[in-house]
Amino acid sequence: MGEKMRLDKYLSNMGKGSRSELRVIMKRGVVTVNGKIVKDGAVKVDIIKDSVAFEGIEVPYIPFVYLMLNKPQGVISATEDAKLPVVIDLVPEPFRHYDVFPVGRLDIDTEGLLLLTNDGALAHRLLSPKHHVPKQYFAKLASPTAPEAIKAFEAGITLEDGYVCMPAMLQTTSTPDEVLLTIYEGKFHQVKRMFEALGNKVIYLKRMRMGGLQLDESLKLGEMRLLTAEELELIENGEAQ
Repeated sequence: MGEKMRLDKYLSNMGKGSRSELRVIMKRGVVTVNGKIVKDGAVKVDIIKDSVAFEGIEVPYIPFVYLMLNKPQGVISATEDAKLPVVIDLVPEPFRHYDVFPVGRLDIDTEGLLLLTNDGALAHRLLSPKHHVPKQYFAKLASPTAPEAIKAFEAGITLEDGYVCMPAMLQTTSTPDEVLLTIYEGKFHQVKRMFEALGNKVIYLKRMRMGGLQLDESLKLGEMRLLTAEELELIENGEAQ
């Protein structure tokens, strides 16, 4: 036996209107449960077993949604802000009613992978410091990377305030001023501050990976899509690599 829920709450959670709106809509006989018209929103339905349809179209109950965003610059990782555009403004209409929020944050001028969900338990696991979920960034630097930088990151960079970062993995590329950096924590402006501690400056930053979740490069800046079942399994199982 699955969880029982009022029919009007079920339909409201699935974006079919407010509960007061649904009281009026349901009187038109457009809602069925297991093929039978139901006009009373107080009727309880089994969210797993019962088949609910709205205007002839089945409405499965999907409590959580997981969206991958390729965050553009100029947008902040928040649900609301008085002055600046926020990532929630980018959520497509079919998912607006889910009240999603960003899992963690990217700086306003940082691009790349950001997960949005309404699953607080999953977000907590991904953000919990004790889990040390790896986050990989692509960075363009003001100056070429010094050869000793790789060892310095492995040893743990000391920031300007004295905080000693966890060991991180720096990978150079064929372009001297472009690198991949994997960190295992998420202090404020951490990547930029780590390079500043070594006398360098980040001029462009893009997050490529969070845990087992890789940015879908086919997503244009500002676009998002649902995670695939395989991607969701990766993050639910806590895959780190």
